[in-house]
Amino acid sequence: MSEPVEEAAESAVAPDDAIILDEDVLDAGVLTIPNAITVVRLCTLPVFVYLLFGLDDRWAAGWVLFLIGSTDWLDGYLARRLDQVSNVGKVLDPVADRLLFFVGVGAIIIDGSVPLWFAVAVLVREVAVAVGTLTLAALGATRIDVTWYGKAATFALMGAFPAFLVGASDHATSDGFRILAWTVGLPGLVLAYWSALLYVPLGRKALAEGRAAREGRASG
Repeated sequence: MSEPVEEAAESAVAPDDAIILDEDVLDAGVLTIPNAITVVRLCTLPVFVYLLFGLDDRWAAGWVLFLIGSTDWLDGYLARRLDQVSNVGKVLDPVADRLLFFVGVGAIIIDGSVPLWFAVAVLVREVAVAVGTLTLAALGATRIDVTWYGKAATFALMGAFPAFLVGASDHATSDGFRILAWTVGLPGLVLAYWSALLYVPLGRKALAEGRAAREGRASG
């Protein structure tokens, strides 16, 4: 990996948003406000599916999906601000994010509201990052910090897919939302792949640190 990419990866991390299980942080338990918000987000997903396929209402379904995506940051923010960080939440929140993302994008692909090549490009990136993360965890890597590029890409794509859906409706604002979808979607896709590239040196570093920690414990 080239040195400029490694430097970019190091400078782009957002450690406050890292998903880790930290024994040094007091576990707030299961019944917390952030965990409740995550559960509500999950329970709203069937509403989105029903609006899209049951009522054939792309406009309403698009806005519900946007509201679900726009609250992605809320549970993590409240967990830190209210001192309600929990190991359950650190597992539940990313699982909910991935489930909402894949179900939402998959439903829009089935509906035909988004160009297939765009959706497939996004899904390929998500699968690659998920497989890489699980593989590194299985190999004993330490935490991998989220990058600002990845956060920006997620934010843009969470706006683009609902915009594609609303843009495919018969609502009077559909033309404007189609333009909006491409305006935020293309930069979001570029940022998504750039952030995935930056995770390569971060993953190598995390793996090396994990191995060093295990060797230190073994020698101690």
